[in-house]
Amino acid sequence: MAPVLRETRPADLDAITAIYADEVLHGTATFELTPPNAAEMASRLDAVRALNLPWLSAEQDGQVIGYAYLSPFRLRPAYRYCVELSVYIAPEARGQGVGRALMEALIARARALGLRHLIGAIGDSANAGSIALHKAVGFTEAGIWRETGWKFDRWIDVVLMQLDLTPDGRPPESEGLRL
Repeated sequence: MAPVLRETRPADLDAITAIYADEVLHGTATFELTPPNAAEMASRLDAVRALNLPWLSAEQDGQVIGYAYLSPFRLRPAYRYCVELSVYIAPEARGQGVGRALMEALIARARALGLRHLIGAIGDSANAGSIALHKAVGFTEAGIWRETGWKFDRWIDVVLMQLDLTPDGRPPESEGLRL
């Protein structure tokens, strides 16, 4: 059964905090070393929402099993048409299409907002699953920051992937983000 995708609610923050904490402690999708608490995650949600960007939760059988959001790629005005897509899935829900469903929903939202580029910054060039997922929804590799993170007693690359929503290069039709 496909998960229900919806706007994240404050009641989701405990589950979101747990999903992210698992990645902080056991994964390389983030370079944080100490899991943030629910109050910090609420602050991050508020910051995304303050820019009128989406933060979605994936729910199945009443449980949040994943979440994803768009955030500014950089905070300088010239980057106002470029956002970073972040997605995190509970370990037990990985490989079931939850990440793809969230990514496709955010891609549609980014188009509706008149944005130009989506950036995926994938921690660990060995993360074949995440790289393949990004490629499956249309991202292409834009470069690699080699050995930029130190976690789990090793250097970790960041693979940059990009999805161009208006590849014809036409001028923007919206004002972009208000940074």
